[in-house]
Amino acid sequence: MKPVYITSTGWHLPGPAITNDQVEGVLGAVNGQPSGLRTQIQKANGIQTRHYGIDANQRTTVSNTQMAVHAGQECMDRAFRPIHQVGMLAVASTQGDHPVPGLASFVQAGLGMAEVEILTAQSICSSSMMALKGAWLSLRCDEHEAALVIATEMPSRLLKRQRYEAATESTFAKKTVDFNTEFLRWMLSDGAGALLLETSPRPKGLSFRIDWMKGWSHAHALPTCMSVGSSGKTDEERTWQDYDTYADAEREGALLLRQEVRLLDHIVRLGVDGYVRLVQEGLNVPSEVDHFLCHYSSHHFRPKILDMLDAAGVGIPEEKWWTNLYTRGNTGAASLFIMLDEFMRTQNPQVGERIMCFVPESGRFNTTYMHLTVVDNDGR
Repeated sequence: MKPVYITSTGWHLPGPAITNDQVEGVLGAVNGQPSGLRTQIQKANGIQTRHYGIDANQRTTVSNTQMAVHAGQECMDRAFRPIHQVGMLAVASTQGDHPVPGLASFVQAGLGMAEVEILTAQSICSSSMMALKGAWLSLRCDEHEAALVIATEMPSRLLKRQRYEAATESTFAKKTVDFNTEFLRWMLSDGAGALLLETSPRPKGLSFRIDWMKGWSHAHALPTCMSVGSSGKTDEERTWQDYDTYADAEREGALLLRQEVRLLDHIVRLGVDGYVRLVQEGLNVPSEVDHFLCHYSSHHFRPKILDMLDAAGVGIPEEKWWTNLYTRGNTGAASLFIMLDEFMRTQNPQVGERIMCFVPESGRFNTTYMHLTVVDNDGR
């Protein structure tokens, strides 16, 4: 099967960088009351600046589709191949701008791509890896010579004060928001990243060869951890579409994004278990990893991952870890692509270096992994 290379990258982070003290001014204070949890959650996640596609009046300034288009255009501007020679477009997001059709259709139109195969991957953080693997396999099978893969996230529209106020009017007698519902307000932010995949390395500069990709879902073993679409108070089989009106669903909190925080520690254990499995299968040799790009949603999890990897005898020294979580924010599915873009442009990777990528998601605990090698224009 043909080798596949990441030959160009791009990103789009909307608006100015927002500091921790500015976050509530953008998302809005629910019922006019400052949050009593914001400082605690921000301290734990370690994020210092982030970006939003809404303004201080909670009005949308750029759509999810538009962010994806901007990232894709930047990626192609840096490429040596014109966009009309790209045969596949794969787009990932937790939620597009419309329930239907798929987000890839809107992004294709925005990029002006004609007669292209499309793929929309919808999940949470690992949806980017699903889209990437689909494109990678398509190129390996010689269906196309190039594919553009874009991951984009815009949770801010779900986190603005009006969403919570609509629910607190009837759901919460004291007009307060419970911890599991408020938690993600101070965790998530907006952004998009793009990767160009080709069956040959770029003619000038460096490329990332994709050596392998793996993923395991644990949905059979654990309940839902992160979701939107049910109230959290009743059987989750009753979704937002089962209410008489959408207004009823909103009043019951079924349109709020929530995290079952008590389940989150499972994501560390499952992620490390999968990493150990890769070592046992001989796919990954920790001592040969030069850079570890791990998407963790909060600094809170970093020492836990380090300790568990060390305890399993497959640790990666912390000096080999690289992330831009603290300055770019937790952009969900877009995080790894945004990370790869900045890593390539600022960290001066060398030919022959190996990069291990790890993207877990807490939706229903899907863990994904990818191994890259830095190569020159000859693919060596």
